Amino acid sequence: MEPMIEQIGGEDKVHLLVEHFYDLIETLPQGRAIMEMHLKGHGLSHVRPAQFAFLCGFFGGRRYYEERHGHMNLREIHAHVEIRSEDAENWLAVMDLAMQDTGVPDPQRSQILSTFRRAALSLVNIPPV
Repeated sequence: MEPMIEQIGGEDKVHLLVEHFYDLIETLPQGRAIMEMHLKGHGLSHVRPAQFAFLCGFFGGRRYYEERHGHMNLREIHAHVEIRSEDAENWLAVMDLAMQDTGVPDPQRSQILSTFRRAALSLVNIPPV
C-alpha cells in the first residue's frame, strides 16, 4: 500500500498543510490557546518546520524529525506543555479545516483525523475541572 504521504500529494502537500494550519492557528479563535502554549514553551520560530518534519515521518515519508531529534515520541515532544481536552479538540478542528482547505482527499482525511484524534487525546495532561 502506498504511504499516506504519497496518497495526499507528497511533501509539497504536507508543507502546504502545515503552513495553512498555522495560518489558521494564528487567526482563528480555536487557535488562541494553542498559540499561547507555543509562546509559553519553545516559542513560534520552530513550530512550522518542526511540524513539517514530524508529519512527513508520521505520514510514512522521510523521518526528518527523528533524524534531527532522535525520536518521534509525541508525549516527550509535548511534555513541557499543559494540554486540556478542549485544546486537543481545538487542534483537531483546526487541522481538519486545514486538511479540507488544502484539498486532502476525504478518505485519507478521515483516516488521518482518526489517527490524530487518538494521538491528540493521549496528550491531554490536565484533568477537567
